[in-house]
Amino acid sequence: MKNLKWTFALAASLIGGAANAEISDNVVRVGVLNDISGIFQDTNGMGSVEAARMAAEDFNGGGKGIKVDIVYADHQNKADVGNAIARKWLDVEGVDAIVDVPNSAVGLSINTLLRDSRMTFLASSTASSDLTGKACSPNTIQWVNDAWATGNTTAAAMMSRGGKDWYFLTVDYALGKGIEAEAQKYIEAHGGKVLGSSKHPLGTSDFASFLLQAQGSKAQVIGLANAGGDTINAVKQAAEFGIQQGGQKLVAFLLFINDVHGMGIKVAQGLQLMEAFYWDMNDDTRAFAKRFAARPGMNGKMPSGNQAGVYASTLAYLNAVAATGSDNAKDAVPEMKKFKGKDKLFGDTTIRQDGRVVHPMYLFEVKKPEESKYPYDYYKLVSTIPADQAFRPLAEGGCELVK
Repeated sequence: MKNLKWTFALAASLIGGAANAEISDNVVRVGVLNDISGIFQDTNGMGSVEAARMAAEDFNGGGKGIKVDIVYADHQNKADVGNAIARKWLDVEGVDAIVDVPNSAVGLSINTLLRDSRMTFLASSTASSDLTGKACSPNTIQWVNDAWATGNTTAAAMMSRGGKDWYFLTVDYALGKGIEAEAQKYIEAHGGKVLGSSKHPLGTSDFASFLLQAQGSKAQVIGLANAGGDTINAVKQAAEFGIQQGGQKLVAFLLFINDVHGMGIKVAQGLQLMEAFYWDMNDDTRAFAKRFAARPGMNGKMPSGNQAGVYASTLAYLNAVAATGSDNAKDAVPEMKKFKGKDKLFGDTTIRQDGRVVHPMYLFEVKKPEESKYPYDYYKLVSTIPADQAFRPLAEGGCELVK
């Protein structure tokens, strides 16, 4: 397990010594907890660590000489490993906030552990919508995607374009089941049909039998309710079976630019996907992406939505610390929830009482190879889902924090 401390001293000394008495040990420590060695290493991994470091640099002491430490560790996609790291960070190492955390089982475990502690949980890659629903916590803020948004908005966008009959290929853990359940509810409520579903284990290499069942169902849309390496393998093998050429639409619920790059545009062309962030959307996203690509170890890679979420959530947390003079969740989280405005990477943004960060979502189609003009020029925008429609309505989540 890697746990490398990286210190960014943003000022030679704290102004007046006691000016930041509420900041524990005079340093704000942010721990990036993710998958560094497994199926999410490209969409998260060390890229997320660099994104957090960029946020610390751009924060630049918050005008108050506040020092920031970025630390990181690999949770190996295991809830017990993630929990042990978080407990050590909380009890021994003085970490003030945890950011990133792909894998819903790990994220839900961290959410429980940190509830009512002094630590803030910036769940920028945990897709379980329970984090802002029945499991909502005063310590947790959730950015980027969640299962409700991914399931509902993707289903809505596809159905509005004629995709009424569905078949699901679903990873057999909380994330996949949550996405499928949300999408199915939407599809059936709007006159569509789910013709079948195949569950597969995390880290599946052979999708042949699942894809043949999906092909045989004659469903108009095959929904991939999985992520990372699983989605890549499924799309590659679907191309070998000629599924899209046969007239069935392939839609990925949780896919990122790095995944498309990994499988290649020739294989991915025509694939539909829902994203909260695309590096080539506007001048702000492009400026961030180019800086990110030039960071140590990034070798020209463009950031994923998850990595953009790490940057945005880390910076928002640090700004709240500067505003309140405290790195304690009981002060920082309510301050974060006051935000309403334009986020440079996610556009029009509000942070709700349930901890859900609300921003637009986008349905993209992967370009044909001849349409792509430069590296990572992969998406064409099909439709924009406004922020107020992209996420579960506040009143429907069952969060006890909602007044």
